[in-house]
Amino acid sequence: MHVTPVLTSAALDAERGAALFFKCENFQKTGAFKARGAHNAVYALSEAEAARGVLTHSSGNHGAALALAARTRGIPATVVVPQGAVGPKVDAIRRHGATVVMCGPTLAEREAEAARLERDSGAVFVHPSNDARVIAGQGTAALELLEQEPGLDTLVAPVGGGGILSGTALAAAGRPILVYGAEPAEADDGARSLREGRLLPAGPSRTIADGLRSSLGDLTFAIIRARVAAILTVTEEQIRDAMGELSQYLQIVVEPSSAVAYAAVAANPDTFRGRRVGILLTGGNVERTPAAGA
Repeated sequence: MHVTPVLTSAALDAERGAALFFKCENFQKTGAFKARGAHNAVYALSEAEAARGVLTHSSGNHGAALALAARTRGIPATVVVPQGAVGPKVDAIRRHGATVVMCGPTLAEREAEAARLERDSGAVFVHPSNDARVIAGQGTAALELLEQEPGLDTLVAPVGGGGILSGTALAAAGRPILVYGAEPAEADDGARSLREGRLLPAGPSRTIADGLRSSLGDLTFAIIRARVAAILTVTEEQIRDAMGELSQYLQIVVEPSSAVAYAAVAANPDTFRGRRVGILLTGGNVERTPAAGA
């Protein structure tokens, strides 16, 4: 994996009243942190398992990451993709050599189609988040950040399926660091699950943060429940504002799911004031709007 950079902005620090350190996984292979978990999972397979190929369902980033990891190891990959997935993400899955199987837009339809293909093909299913190998791989982003900036006292990561947040929480274990999740209010099953102390499913969602529409799993929820201080929710407008500020102040492009972490910091000044905050910017795969006249 690339050792991704950590960016800072004195202007944003002054505006937010905190020292902010942005871990830029938008510069990772495939443009997202998902490459870490996918490669860890694929290279953990035995030779016999690898020979069967791998399979997953994904709205984009995990699918592209698994496709690249499989191609690197020389094994086949199949990715179930829901209707309405972001075009460049689907293109990346195909570009890295995986077979794409389209399905209905809901998580239930994704899971059902993946289960059918697993039965029919015998391929090894690699869950986008609820897999110990994937969680461990995702956690290396935060582990790397803590090596780059050892004085951090707070970490913030987005939460959908919970792989990056649970991995971040494990990376911070044993250190005096508070870990927060960030989630769209339009897809707040993680926050509701944490409040109620039981795993609640994600319902239909139209949040622009397409990578965060999935549900927590039993593995990720157990880690988050034990090790995460809170999951903070943000509005669609706050997500868009966060994307704009990161573009303006850091001169980088991040996708909505990635901007959610910074949006949570901006929306909760009292929680983060005076702290040294590591923010996981998880990806930069966005739909590009053609220039006028193009």
